[in-house]
Amino acid sequence: MITHGDLFKEFLEKQSQYAAHTIPYMVKWVCDCYHLLNHPPDEPITAEQMANYLAHLAKTHEDWQVKQADTALRLYQFYLTKQSKPQEKCRISPAWQKHQEKLIEALRLRHRSLSTEKTYCTWLFDFGAFLGYIEPHVLGAQELQKYLSHLAVERHVSSSTQNQALNALVFFYRHVLDQNLSDQLNSVRAQVKRRLPVVLSQQEVRLIFSHLTGINKLMAMLTYGCGLRLMECLRLRVKDIDFERNILIVRSGKGDKDRRTVLPNILKDDLIRQFDDIRTLYDNDRKQKIPGVFLPNALDKKYPNAGKEWAWFWLFPSKSLSVDPLTLTSRRHHLHPQTLQKSFKEALIKSTIAKNASVHTLRHSFATHLLEKGSDIRTVQELLGHRNLQTTMIYTHVAVKNVLGVKSPLDE
Repeated sequence: MITHGDLFKEFLEKQSQYAAHTIPYMVKWVCDCYHLLNHPPDEPITAEQMANYLAHLAKTHEDWQVKQADTALRLYQFYLTKQSKPQEKCRISPAWQKHQEKLIEALRLRHRSLSTEKTYCTWLFDFGAFLGYIEPHVLGAQELQKYLSHLAVERHVSSSTQNQALNALVFFYRHVLDQNLSDQLNSVRAQVKRRLPVVLSQQEVRLIFSHLTGINKLMAMLTYGCGLRLMECLRLRVKDIDFERNILIVRSGKGDKDRRTVLPNILKDDLIRQFDDIRTLYDNDRKQKIPGVFLPNALDKKYPNAGKEWAWFWLFPSKSLSVDPLTLTSRRHHLHPQTLQKSFKEALIKSTIAKNASVHTLRHSFATHLLEKGSDIRTVQELLGHRNLQTTMIYTHVAVKNVLGVKSPLDE
């Protein structure tokens, strides 16, 4: 007779992401739990029941065994939901369209970026498609739990991707459906894998710069020299450069935080020439009465003419005008991210550097090279704008200085 334990074992084997020798133990935890609770094996258990079983297990077992049992039980709850008949997919209903509008309204009310808005809407409709666009008013923690488990078990997404989906949908539940699910989720979590950042040596950085020219070279050097993110570089304004104090100000960086970072002396002449070039573009815009540049946090309503002032003009403006997606105003925006990304990729290929590097790798290299030269990790944390020191500590694993001078015995 085939039992639920046998079927669950087959389910785990098909996933191909769990070691064969651990599967029998995962089945055992599930069987023990259901036996202890005297619960029907074809019905899900509650989060409270699971917590009680794990607390009971922790009294006599190691932490890793409790963690393994926790994963097994989460997987089993997802397995039970897969046994039910899948819902038919249907077209997006007007109710979901209205919820998208409410989601966008809630995001803009909290001054979230346009990229966050697009990402959250993408996850909302992916969530809806998974559920067959059922009526939103019946949505609860169980539906979100199924979806998050689906991402981890069947789509094999990374932990960061699953967390991104979780953040988007928790925001949707909280601010659109008025449901707080912080204590109700019991989904399978994607495995967290430690990835060391790709870092270029200083020689490799110089080699890449040698294959860049013009504005792209200046942006790449500024990204490396100041430890900037790509969008932080592109969004720089004239007023953000302080030549006298050798400081560059990053406004509304990640997490909507401002910070100061070092301004390389070697770039001062290039920046002065850049100011001269964009001043001509700025003067032409004022003569043609083109609307001022975009201002953050509705400053254009408080200071209607600030967008036309020189201090607010983009350091790296686009040559052509574009339509602002929020206000539908035709104005001058900063350069598109692909401008630098494409040039950097071409320079990387010409340099024949066998690393999967991107523009963001320059920021990783900035932090690593500072640590290798003996900079204090707290200083590096401040320059990078990291909230937690643990985020900055990842660079100590790739800094050559922190290998402590150990040599391989083969070299002896």
